[in-house]
Amino acid sequence: MSQVLSPPQPQVRGWQALAGCIDHTLLKSEATRDQIVRLCEEAAYFGFVGVCVNPWWTSVASAVLRGSPVRVATTIGFPLGTNHTTVKRFEAAEAIRVGAHELEMVMNIGALKSGDRVAVQNDIAAVADVVHAGGALLTVILETPLLSLEEKILSFELSLAGGADFVKTAPGFLGAAAADDVSLMRGVVGDRAGIKASGDIRTAAAANAVLDAGADRIGATSSVAIVRELGAPEFHL
Repeated sequence: MSQVLSPPQPQVRGWQALAGCIDHTLLKSEATRDQIVRLCEEAAYFGFVGVCVNPWWTSVASAVLRGSPVRVATTIGFPLGTNHTTVKRFEAAEAIRVGAHELEMVMNIGALKSGDRVAVQNDIAAVADVVHAGGALLTVILETPLLSLEEKILSFELSLAGGADFVKTAPGFLGAAAADDVSLMRGVVGDRAGIKASGDIRTAAAANAVLDAGADRIGATSSVAIVRELGAPEFHL
């Protein structure tokens, strides 16, 4: 008689454990220097694993967080991924020069949907060469809400073949991160790369859902509210 297996139980994470999985993110075009500085100070205070800011603010974040364990991430070819590869490589080199530890490049989804696998993989590989030569890590951001099942699987494989250290569900502008997409990603990627989830993750329940589905990291703008929900102390300098 076959044994019926129970579904895996959700993990119970304290606020510190959850904070250690969160990239505290501010990518609004109207973000000011003071807001970026506060983002970094909050990240250090709560123990977020990293901050993610637009390229212009990378040097500011790097200066504020110098000497702390918080990692600085910035975006490449954001948010559409349709920049020329040479531009993405230059962006990557500049970001590393001014202090980025992790770079998040957007996949060229139009090329993927056009069936140009070679162009997509070569685009990623060319950026990965620059990133890894600079001692940084590369995340490839997909746009899973726009992809079919077959395209999702292909995008994961091309990211890995191009040298990605992480794959990420989406830039976060087209709705919530789907736990099903994260689970699919983990099933395909296995332990060959890390997984990041982003998109409308505003509560501890939403954060835990994508982590339980297989994500290693979360990109969130509501990071402070999430950890405060679990009992983190109020932020003050």
